[in-house]
Amino acid sequence: MLSWWAALIGLAVAIVLILRKLNPVYSLLLGAVIGCLVGGANVVQTINVLITGSQSVMGTVLRVLAAGMLAGVMMESGSADTLARAIVSRLGDRFALFALALATMIITAVGVFIPVAVLIVAPIALEVGKRMNFSKLSLLVALSGGGKAGNIISPNPNTIAAAKGFNVQLSQVMIADFIPALVALAMTVLLATLIRHRGSAVIDADLVNLTRAANTDAQQLPSLGTSLVTPVLAIILLLLNPIGSIFHITALTQINLDAMYVLPIAAIVGALAMGQGGKLREFAQSGISRMTDVVLILIGAGAIGATITSSDLPNQIINLIKASGMSGTLLAPISGILMAAATASTSTGVILATGSFSKAILGFGVNPIAAAAMVHTGGIVIDHLPHGNYFHVTANAMHMDISERAHAIGYESLVGLSATVTATVLYGFLHIFF
Repeated sequence: MLSWWAALIGLAVAIVLILRKLNPVYSLLLGAVIGCLVGGANVVQTINVLITGSQSVMGTVLRVLAAGMLAGVMMESGSADTLARAIVSRLGDRFALFALALATMIITAVGVFIPVAVLIVAPIALEVGKRMNFSKLSLLVALSGGGKAGNIISPNPNTIAAAKGFNVQLSQVMIADFIPALVALAMTVLLATLIRHRGSAVIDADLVNLTRAANTDAQQLPSLGTSLVTPVLAIILLLLNPIGSIFHITALTQINLDAMYVLPIAAIVGALAMGQGGKLREFAQSGISRMTDVVLILIGAGAIGATITSSDLPNQIINLIKASGMSGTLLAPISGILMAAATASTSTGVILATGSFSKAILGFGVNPIAAAAMVHTGGIVIDHLPHGNYFHVTANAMHMDISERAHAIGYESLVGLSATVTATVLYGFLHIFF
């Protein structure tokens, strides 16, 4: 067994290298190698640890690749745009900020990556902001907060990683995070409303080409009915087993559909319903290209996770927390918060937290579903820092400079924290539903 301090050195090296902008995959692999070698393992043992860790994440890799098909259809077919426009237009100007947050939440919840969801809704938000005299800051908080709420109830890689990291069903994590997501949505709307006149206003230059593009897109987008086929079918199929368990319907409890084939099937049926079956190859290519980075990070995270679980670090953490008198339950949200902050990524943070600390968290007797929900919600608290892509993608989407974009960090963190506190109280301390 490796020494606990060697595992920590390996993890620290990986995080520092990520912060220094080295490719995250190589950072994680190099951290794992250093941790093993410093801990006393020879070259052969080190390779075995890395291979074992990589093999342990293959189930998650398959499901992430499957999710790529759904993401490709939702993003490339125009169905995500249709959903956003429908939500904002139906709720009207009176509930504009709520509509923007809800639209981003739903688009993310049905399988679109959060940066892409913000890019989709941003043009609509800028138009609304100009008309209603809302600041860019409030609009960004609405979009980002809504995206965070949707991200914890979505079949995205972060949710898949949280579920498989604790060996529970994807649908169970989605259901457990639903209440925290609603709290996060409410916090988003509250904060966006309070700061609606704080910060720079939307100017005419921000709207250049938006109106022309919107008119062109509106003629090419699929109908709302056909756009709903993919997400509705995916959600229904994923929730059949949990619904059967909740309402004691034996027939449904015997149906155990895995995301690995539910998500691609829903995507294919949805594409056919939209009359875009001929573009399935393009959708698949787009989806898998977006998942490639996540899959590679999963392999690297599996290696560093195996380094940690091959050491006595989990036991040392358990002993330390017990000696301090702090509740071991708090390790779940704290690990999610710290790992996502270090990597500025929800997916990478959740992958690292589950791979590195799941054994220690479960060692305190925490329910696996509760642990997954707390780690997962912890992953959205500080995942939007400047050393990550999300910070810069959203800044460009809202035509904000770096300084102005940085002002939203605190508000976004409050949104994520509201979800984390809710999950921790409900599932960690009150043991609701478990």
